[in-house]
Amino acid sequence: MKRFPIAIGGIVLLLMFVASVATPIQAARIPLDEADFSNPLEIDNPYFPLEPGTSFIYQGTSEGKSTRERFTVTNRTKTILGVETRVIRHRDWEKGKLVEDTFDWFAQDDAGNVWYFGEYSTQYKNGKVIGHEGSWEAGVDGALPGIVMEASPQVDDTYQQENAPGIAEDMATVLSLDESICVSYGCFSNVLKTKDFTPLEPDVVEHKYYAPETGLIKTVLVEGGSELSELVNIVTR
Repeated sequence: MKRFPIAIGGIVLLLMFVASVATPIQAARIPLDEADFSNPLEIDNPYFPLEPGTSFIYQGTSEGKSTRERFTVTNRTKTILGVETRVIRHRDWEKGKLVEDTFDWFAQDDAGNVWYFGEYSTQYKNGKVIGHEGSWEAGVDGALPGIVMEASPQVDDTYQQENAPGIAEDMATVLSLDESICVSYGCFSNVLKTKDFTPLEPDVVEHKYYAPETGLIKTVLVEGGSELSELVNIVTR
């Protein structure tokens, strides 16, 4: 399942375009209306802020192995389905070795929903490329954009984050809006907690925690294995 330093209501929207800007719980128009994205690169959703030049650093463990992640908001852009998206570089290390290098594409609509337009992911083993599993792009092979974070999350909201049938079908349900939690980077209140899952891996469930004005601060695998990741630093340049 994809991990984001980032996050309509009451119903599950499977394999469809979710959240129009006028009423976020409704299905959006197909094809995507570019007019709904007048300033798509200004991603200031409080649970998913993406300021260019910012890097979020995470550390944790995966099945007993030490992990490190760096999620960097670049100045690069990519136009997908007529919408200019922000390019994010997301790198993962295990035991100090690079295992994945991904470019993600995000944009924010005029209502404040943050959309996920796909990713290009490269996996490594012993310094060599071994594949591009999980890569997808909205508008290609039936894939559509998904919502990675709602403008106004509410408890029990369930939404589709990735919408590439058979490749990436991650979803999330809002569990709480008032968690208090401490991680290496600091202590936070009014934290958004989600349950993340996918029909492609029905035995795998994650809980994610998003702090206002910060973003993703912690991820815990609660079913299907043993993984933990938490925010340890935010670097700006």
